[in-house]
Amino acid sequence: MNKTKSPPPMHPISAMDFLPPQRLREVQFMRLKAMVQRAYDRVPLFRQRMDERKLTPADLKTLDDIVKLPFTTKTDLRDTYPFGLFASPLSEVARFHASSGTTGKPIVVAYTKEDLDDWTRAMMRSFAACGVRNGDIVQNAYGYGLFTGGLGAHYGAEGIGASVIPISGGNTDRQIMIMKDFGVTVICCTPSYFLHIIDRATELQVDLKELPLRIGVFGAEPWTENMRQRIEAESGIKAYDIYGLSEIVGPGVAMECEHQAGPHIFEDMFYPEIIDPQTLEVLPDGAEGELVLTTLCKRAMPMIRYRTRDITSLDPEPCECGRTIRRIRRIGRRSDDMLIIRGVNLYPSQIEAAILRVEGTLPHYQIIVDRQKDLDVLEVQVEVTSEVFSDTVGAIEQLQQRLSRSIEGVTGLRAAVRLVAPKTLQRSEGKAKRVIDKRKL
Repeated sequence: MNKTKSPPPMHPISAMDFLPPQRLREVQFMRLKAMVQRAYDRVPLFRQRMDERKLTPADLKTLDDIVKLPFTTKTDLRDTYPFGLFASPLSEVARFHASSGTTGKPIVVAYTKEDLDDWTRAMMRSFAACGVRNGDIVQNAYGYGLFTGGLGAHYGAEGIGASVIPISGGNTDRQIMIMKDFGVTVICCTPSYFLHIIDRATELQVDLKELPLRIGVFGAEPWTENMRQRIEAESGIKAYDIYGLSEIVGPGVAMECEHQAGPHIFEDMFYPEIIDPQTLEVLPDGAEGELVLTTLCKRAMPMIRYRTRDITSLDPEPCECGRTIRRIRRIGRRSDDMLIIRGVNLYPSQIEAAILRVEGTLPHYQIIVDRQKDLDVLEVQVEVTSEVFSDTVGAIEQLQQRLSRSIEGVTGLRAAVRLVAPKTLQRSEGKAKRVIDKRKL
């Protein structure tokens, strides 16, 4: 089936994406002042930190004065659980969401009716950016419930005029059946789960390239350009990166346009800064550092200079699409998911990049870190194709050596590589669990 489509007309919801830079800064400053005043008046922790700095909202004279404001961290949300950072009374809160924390209590976030409308608009702009339009059929395989992904994508897709299948995650055979029978044109899920769908479709002898499916909106976990290329080559779709986090709003903070040159951040709603995670110094555009976000519209729970821990950079160069809002480089790692192995900083994304350079491997892997006789040991389990796994012992050993050299070349670390058969590693219907750290640090 020929999936070539003419580019859709620009959706009117996207008008804010094309503001002249000076006008954008005026909008940002106006909204910033209102949000800081709201937080100062209504959030005790924020007021306390402002008072400690002898600051008041009136001290914001220009947009650049944002650097005077205190940071907010995830610890602040945990310490004030559940409602301590709310700037709206519960009578005005229309919805709660919560992040899927792995330890302790979840991170609770809240929305007024106006916040939900703003979130829907951000998601509509996201879908418009990558070419989703009225008449599309969107299979939403993000999880519904407390996780923000499902409902965020749902209302945005409906808002732009698409038909939504709220299938949520799991039951992969049904996902493929619905995709085929309903003529789905857009899929929303984590990239690792879509790879699982590709694998299962192959087993069921369903050729995704023959379906009307043309767009994948993938987020909620870091993924690489190599993974994008693998997805596009094996499914025939265009794979787009969406970025967001529950503490800010959910998905829809930034989204790639059809040129796939990095997610455009919706700067009129979410003001971005890049800081050095050690010195906390604000870095210039183009420099890599930790992304800090300030919500400019959120009423129920304003986030002022929230440290996302995501490592990226801001790209101010004009995009071919004509949008004036800046792009962020795709998030590949976090300042807090770094492993230190024998004194070397290691990020899972580096392992993935090394694996995908080697032919015969699959984009399913697991990193296992342990400590033996006071020394860190690193094992990387990698799935290989069925053809490779049934090959001679000598061929398998050669592949292990190539993988080991590739990993050492990328990371500077030697790892024990263990090849495993297809479907051996546990699949995730949500975020992929890439690292098992057995050290008791």
